[in-house]
Amino acid sequence: MTPAIFGLSGLTLSADERAFFRDADPAGYILFGRNVQDREQLRALTDDLRSIHGRDRLYITIDQEGGRVARMKPPVWCAYPPGEAFDKLYDLAPASAIEAARDNAEALGLDLAEVGVTADCHPPLDVRHPGAHDIVGDRSFGADPMRVAALGRATLQGLARAGIVGCVKHIPGHGRAMADSHKELPTVEAGEEELERDIEPFRTLRDVPFGMTAHVRYTAWDAENPATLSPFVIREIIRERIGFTGLLMSDDLDMQALSGSVPELAERAIAAGCDLALNCWAKMDDMTGIAARLPTMDAQTVDKLELALGSVAGAQATGTHAELLARRDALLALVA
Repeated sequence: MTPAIFGLSGLTLSADERAFFRDADPAGYILFGRNVQDREQLRALTDDLRSIHGRDRLYITIDQEGGRVARMKPPVWCAYPPGEAFDKLYDLAPASAIEAARDNAEALGLDLAEVGVTADCHPPLDVRHPGAHDIVGDRSFGADPMRVAALGRATLQGLARAGIVGCVKHIPGHGRAMADSHKELPTVEAGEEELERDIEPFRTLRDVPFGMTAHVRYTAWDAENPATLSPFVIREIIRERIGFTGLLMSDDLDMQALSGSVPELAERAIAAGCDLALNCWAKMDDMTGIAARLPTMDAQTVDKLELALGSVAGAQATGTHAELLARRDALLALVA
């Protein structure tokens, strides 16, 4: 297997994509709005991906948080609130906020499971900081690390009840960034003591099976490289200080925060300590370059991938989609 997650170009697999994926055997796939039309189409697409190597249990992920970040949209699917909605409820009733976040994630997860998606790039555990760039903003569960961890854990539990593997992001924290890493490289000049607040939610949830790095440079740790490409940040901060033991995936390597060709960046990310390289945009030259440059997935990474996918096996939903949304809405109404 190639230690990469690849994107797809459209609503169906092209002949070139099918042939390439059969040869490259990537660890998984990521879906975007360009791949999504309706339930029938999306289920057919995910079934087609599974058929390539005959894997029923295949890592197929999507960015489906709610709020601004949603690839599956109304009117076909429900709109879900951003993390800020649960942060506001937490001010009033912490236990109710945790319950609402769990029910919300379970309902969202049922949407994903219905169409054959097996994972979600959610939740963000970025601690919100006043005055920072709005790329995190209302996606965050708040400014208190303990609250972010509690609502993040509830979200992971809700997704798991629906049979969906979550992925915490953006390790070791994107909340202080003063720039959008999709467009430029943010530099965070906070000191060690300040950064402890940012890594606290990730440390609390360090045993989750999947995580994603941040394309952010932290001068206190590595003045030259963003976390995704920094051996020090990945090994000393993420693996040692935070204690994260799961699969570590890079954020999208085609973002403007990074300099260099996508295949070169994939090679650097893996060399720095990422387990998987994420390439979202289905550019065949980039994907073939990644497959040519990267080593075959080692046995430990394969085992961690199987463990992540198996962590939600035998999931039992606690209610129907409508029941879950009704429970969530009754709790969120407490704020109004």
